[in-house]
Amino acid sequence: MVMERNSWIEIKPWLHLVRPDANVPLRSWLPLPGRTFAAWMNGSDMGSLDGVFQSFWDNFRLPDYFGWNLPALNDCLRDLNWLPADQYFLFIEDAHKILAEDQEELREFLDILDRAGSKWSCAKRSADGAARARFQVVLSCSEEGLEYMQGVTADLR
Repeated sequence: MVMERNSWIEIKPWLHLVRPDANVPLRSWLPLPGRTFAAWMNGSDMGSLDGVFQSFWDNFRLPDYFGWNLPALNDCLRDLNWLPADQYFLFIEDAHKILAEDQEELREFLDILDRAGSKWSCAKRSADGAARARFQVVLSCSEEGLEYMQGVTADLR
């Protein structure tokens, strides 16, 4: 179910599309107490698969055994033993620029993020009873980019 809230769209509880000027209730995304790993990336650096892999290597601290291909990225994000934390937060700015020249590779990449979110989706509960996914991905896009990404993520819904 897709939930639109002003300037952000929840594709799944762990995958969100936002505009840079989004008014997002931070309480919805702030991690619960515990060890949190957060990574910030820029889609402008991820125009090719090499750029995607390099961004994850540099910012998500992929392990030395990472194979520099999409199946290896999938494996690493689904088994996060190499990066122990209670929750993971990934923010990608200019997400509409990720693999902009190859929509099939973009869909495969987004599917990997979706599967990782699903794997780690067992939500933790805060003292107020609010549930949060343990693996959160926020994709920030321009207005035009948001429309494009909505179309690309349609099959994830």
